[in-house]
Amino acid sequence: MEEFREKQKLQRKKTETIMDAAHKQRNAQFKKAMDAKKNYEQKCRDKDEAEQAVHRSANVANQRQQEKLFVKLATSKTAVEDSDKAYMLHINMLEKVREDWQSEHIKACEVFEAQECERINFFRNALWLHLNQLSQQCVANDEMYEQVRKSLETCSIEKDIQYFVNQRKTGQTPPAPIMYENFYSPQRNAAPPGKTTGPNPARRGPLPVPKRIPDDPDYSVVEDYSLLYQ
Repeated sequence: MEEFREKQKLQRKKTETIMDAAHKQRNAQFKKAMDAKKNYEQKCRDKDEAEQAVHRSANVANQRQQEKLFVKLATSKTAVEDSDKAYMLHINMLEKVREDWQSEHIKACEVFEAQECERINFFRNALWLHLNQLSQQCVANDEMYEQVRKSLETCSIEKDIQYFVNQRKTGQTPPAPIMYENFYSPQRNAAPPGKTTGPNPARRGPLPVPKRIPDDPDYSVVEDYSLLYQ
């Protein structure tokens, strides 16, 4: 997942770099077009003022002053024409830059959409596979649990204890008691009064057998259990 994320990060960075350059170029050209527009509008206002000055001085000013006003008017008309051409040039360049920017923007959106589809598909498949693995492991674990439960059903406390006794017993007869022996008595090996030499009686009672307690959730048999995955 980390490798996939880094791969998409590099792809996205390339597209973002191209978009950033196109965006800066569009902004720069937009500023130039707006400056050209302001200059054009100012030149138009200067020409209008020169025309009004010529009309006002038609009956008042002398010949020399009128010549200056006509020269100023001609100069302002030339400035208007030049600024108009520059304004049109910058507008045309701005439109070309805008079209290039829009084209790159569309390409970037398509790249990002494709990346998002790829990302969702990748993570969906990865998570799906992971959950399938977990599910299979749960089934395998449950099968092992079932074997353990079957083995526990055959467990018998009495048989286990008896098996241990048979394996570890030291004999059927307990050791004989140590008798008192009078050195001068001819019956040195006689048993003392009240003592017997036979085996000891059994010392343990019947062993408990596990039984099912009604409504006991902690104890059940295999027949009461069903697999989750069948």
